[in-house]
Amino acid sequence: MPDDEDSPGQPAEGQSFWRGLRTFLFGEESEATLREEIEEAIESHEGEVPAVGDLTPIERQMLRNLLHFGESTVADIAVPRGDIIAVPCTMSFQDLVAAFIEAQHSRLPVYEESLDRVIGMVHVKDVLTVQVAGAAPPADIATLLRKPLYVPESMGVLDLLARMRAERVHLAIVVDEFGGTEGLVTIEDVVEEIVGEIEDEHDEAEAAMLIPIEDGIWDADARAELEEVAETIDARLATEEDVDTLGGLATVLAGHVPQQGEIVEHPSGWRLEVTDSDSRRVTRLRLHAPEETALTE
Repeated sequence: MPDDEDSPGQPAEGQSFWRGLRTFLFGEESEATLREEIEEAIESHEGEVPAVGDLTPIERQMLRNLLHFGESTVADIAVPRGDIIAVPCTMSFQDLVAAFIEAQHSRLPVYEESLDRVIGMVHVKDVLTVQVAGAAPPADIATLLRKPLYVPESMGVLDLLARMRAERVHLAIVVDEFGGTEGLVTIEDVVEEIVGEIEDEHDEAEAAMLIPIEDGIWDADARAELEEVAETIDARLATEEDVDTLGGLATVLAGHVPQQGEIVEHPSGWRLEVTDSDSRRVTRLRLHAPEETALTE
C-alpha cells in the first residue's frame, strides 16, 4: 500500500525540506523556534489554492508580516524629515484650517523656529470643534496643542506600538541622537507593517519615480533613491555619499533648497531642473543629460 503523504506523522514536502536544511546547517540537535515552524508551515503551502476555511493568500502574507514585525525599527517605517508637513506655532487659526485642508491629514506637527523644535501637534477634531461651536477662534494655536511621542530611530516597532496604545497617542516624532527631528510615524504606519499599504480616498495613485520624456531628459520625483537613479539613468548621479534622494542631491549641490525654475549643475554634466518645490523641499525635477550623452543616445 503506497504511503499517503497527507497521513498523520508524515511531514509535508515543504516542511521536510526546511527541516532537512536546518539539520544540514545546524545538526540534529537543532530545535526550530515556534516562529520558524509557523513560517515553514506557510512556505510549505505556497502556491496552493486554499481549501474552504483555510488561510487565504492575503492572510498568509499578513501572518508572514506579523512574524517579522518585531524585527523592524522606527527608522525603517518613519516618514522622512523632508516629507513631513508641519506648521509654525505663530500660524493664525484661519491659516491652520487652510493647512489642514491642503494637507488632508488628521494631525499636524507644530514647531517653534524650526522643524528641529516640534512642540506639539494639532488634531483636526479640535479645529473642527471650534468651528462647529461657532466660538471665537483662538488667538494662539498653542491652546490647541496636544503632546506627541518623541522616540529614537532605534526603537523597535513593537515597543512603539505598545507606547502608542498605553499613552493613547497616534503620532510620534522621530528624533536623532542630538534631539533633532529625523522623521514622523503615525499609528497607520505601524499597522501597515502588518496589513500592507492602506489607501484612503485622499491618496492619489503614485506617479512613477523616473519617467523618460525624450532623448536625454527625465522627469523625476525628488524622493527617487539615488541607488535607483544610478541603475536606471546614470551611475554618476549617485556619487554623493551624504544624501539618498534626488531632492537631497539638488539641495546639497545648490547649497540651499532650490526653488521652481532653478537649474543645478552636477559635476558629471547633468543638469537638475527643479519643476516643483516649496520653501522646505524639492518635490519634482527634470534631469537633462550632458550633451555628449544626449548625442550618443
